[in-house]
Amino acid sequence: MFASLSERLAATFKSLRGKGRLSEADVDATIREIRRALLDADVALPVVRRFCAQIRERALSAEVSQALNPAQQVVQIVHDELVAVLGGETRRLQLAKLPPTVILLAGLQGAGKTTLAGKLGLWLKEQGHTPLLVACDLQRPNAVDQLSVVGERAGVKVFAPHPGTSSSGAAANPAAGPGNPVAVAAQGVEYAIEKQYDIVIVDTAGRLGVDAEMMAQAADIRDAVTPDEILFVVDAMIGQDAVATANAFADGVGFTGVVLSKLDGDARGGAALSVVGVTGKPIMFASTGEKLSDFELFHPDRMASRILDMGDVLTLIEQAQKAFDEKQAEAMAAKFAADEDFTLDDFLQQMAALRNMGSIKKMLGMLPGMGELREQLENFDEREMDRIEAIIKSMTPQERRQPKILNGSRRLRIAKGSGVQVSDVNTLMERFTEAQKMMRQMRRGLGGMPGMGGMPGLGGGGKKSRGRTAPPPRKGKAKSGNPAKRAQQERAAREGASSSGSTPGGAFGLGQGPGQIDPSNLELPPGFEKFLGR
Repeated sequence: MFASLSERLAATFKSLRGKGRLSEADVDATIREIRRALLDADVALPVVRRFCAQIRERALSAEVSQALNPAQQVVQIVHDELVAVLGGETRRLQLAKLPPTVILLAGLQGAGKTTLAGKLGLWLKEQGHTPLLVACDLQRPNAVDQLSVVGERAGVKVFAPHPGTSSSGAAANPAAGPGNPVAVAAQGVEYAIEKQYDIVIVDTAGRLGVDAEMMAQAADIRDAVTPDEILFVVDAMIGQDAVATANAFADGVGFTGVVLSKLDGDARGGAALSVVGVTGKPIMFASTGEKLSDFELFHPDRMASRILDMGDVLTLIEQAQKAFDEKQAEAMAAKFAADEDFTLDDFLQQMAALRNMGSIKKMLGMLPGMGELREQLENFDEREMDRIEAIIKSMTPQERRQPKILNGSRRLRIAKGSGVQVSDVNTLMERFTEAQKMMRQMRRGLGGMPGMGGMPGLGGGGKKSRGRTAPPPRKGKAKSGNPAKRAQQERAAREGASSSGSTPGGAFGLGQGPGQIDPSNLELPPGFEKFLGR
């Protein structure tokens, strides 16, 4: 979404590198490029003016002139101002003190409210809530049917007493007549109270900002259910028109937060930077894909980091925690500790967990500095994962555990079974062999630090350990095999021990040997004699 804006800003900041001091002309040139980049991204003009004015004021202040690296300081200022434009802090749902919490969805026709209702329901369900979807879009054909399908896929209950404008519904209930969305919304809240659902999501009909009748209907639904949150769903691809639409809904219905849909599109993305700056309402959620799981809480600081190509590692970690199975991770750690080799079965499990995280391109794009590899990322074929999975699943269980037995005939059979060439199987096995070597090196690195032996169970202490180990203890003089010479050596050793100032049992070499201590000369407490055996 923000690819072009990120590229323009990155090129602007690159021209500042290497400068020990920034003049006013340098700052003005940078601000000029930032203004052009924002306008090209369809950001509203009032937002651009305020944004650039704030950056110029801070860039000419002492915090930049006295900084060791002025260019990095300017990047930090732009990051801070982007966070402020996007809402400042993460805004979460405000739940009602007395359930159910009512959430009203409003927006333009085609903004994706119905699909987003299912995504929000699934997200709330994963948070431990029991949401209920209420179908109040009775104008759009098959809108109720669509919400029912989405709710079933998300595993969320749908309250739909009226079929709406649907051919199947009209055939099943010809006497249904025109529906009343206000009454359906009120009945939905009553049903939630009766069945003890803690959150109600009301899906309303899409409307135009100039449609006074539809806007009045949305206001009537609002008054009937008294929602705790009114979320304005805006298509992130509509550009400058997002500002006028947001103002129309703010005046007609009012809303407490914004949800960006279709954030995975290829538009310029100015709506995300414009809506908050114009309406003052925060962005609360973002829809980042077509799947129901492609839905996330909106973090202004993370989005600002993405725009400036600083990455979003925190979101990447959160997605990994959801995708990876704890039991599988523990089993892998135990196998790793037991010094067992990484097998193709393990590789298949890790690849499946990686695919559960979502698009590989999207994940790689969250890493810092990946903007410079944007072209390579775009050319990456995610179907390569399917080919790798097909190759591995064409192997027998023994071949997955012992890849060394893969000779020419076996590889030919695997290639035919997976629909690839033998060269593809060979390439995969070469990569897997390198991965095995890397895992062994990691075990040695964890098992023993340089100069230390390996820890038990983690490897690194075997014959192949490359770290320097402590020299073995020095052995004493070897005993002779001749009995006469051996007796002489032992007598000399005893004489040497007796001539030294210590005995084997003396602490620090200062004690006397056994039999040289007279207990009668000791001053002992009364009654202690019984312990001496006298």
